[in-house]
Amino acid sequence: MMERTPLRQAIAAYLAEDIGGGDLTTEAIFQPDQTGEAVLVAKESLVCAGIRPVATEVFLVQNPGIKIVSVKEEGTRAAAGDVLLTIRGPVVDLFKAERVALNLARHLSGIATLTSRFVDKVKPLPVRIIDTRKTTPGLRTLEKYAVRVGGGFNHRYNLADGVLVKDNHIAACGSIQEAVQRLRPLIPHTLKIEVEAATIQQVRDCLSCGVDIIMLDNMGIPTMREAVILVRGRALLEASGGVTLDTVRQIAETGVDLISVGSLTHSAPAVDISMQFKQ
Repeated sequence: MMERTPLRQAIAAYLAEDIGGGDLTTEAIFQPDQTGEAVLVAKESLVCAGIRPVATEVFLVQNPGIKIVSVKEEGTRAAAGDVLLTIRGPVVDLFKAERVALNLARHLSGIATLTSRFVDKVKPLPVRIIDTRKTTPGLRTLEKYAVRVGGGFNHRYNLADGVLVKDNHIAACGSIQEAVQRLRPLIPHTLKIEVEAATIQQVRDCLSCGVDIIMLDNMGIPTMREAVILVRGRALLEASGGVTLDTVRQIAETGVDLISVGSLTHSAPAVDISMQFKQ
């Protein structure tokens, strides 16, 4: 989760973008000292993410005097009609913060909800569902946080966070062996080396180089099973490429250790959350 200070700075920028020169509608209808109470309500089943640490901060950045009356805990499963957050304060500020708070809560809860579905599909097999770097620029930390809330795990945060030799690296330098040979003298001994493999021969090449993690890229189920038998625990195996809710169980049953799913962050549908004022 993002530290509070940079999170609040980011939220201030989001609010400035949305409010612009002022809320013409709200400021014309309500007096600055008029107060009210509103709730964020789930309109469908979801896993809460970004409610307490993000949506509440949006309202507090807008006006520190807004009172957080109640909030549903992160990772909680909510049903349609459940109240996720209750807030009380100046009506003008509640309206000004509404859209940014909802946008973030809907997006992050959508990621957590989709992640939880993938995680549930592979239980109780000993495999981890992990994310990728296919995130929204500027929102990576929050999106990866939502994956963890949903029961998943994080892959690299950025290019400096780990070594991953992909197909284009291999194509550009000539071979897996050459890429790994160039890497080893230049990286700390504490870092693992992961290499992408699209064929069984490339899996063999990875084993001959002693890599730590082999990414099985877009392999069919029979080929994955063959790779698991060939590797026999000598390296971690990560399945990647086109993983869906319909295929993830079959992939997990091959015996791989990790399954990376780009759609957790790049295609998770936002869940339906609305803000309603109490009469």
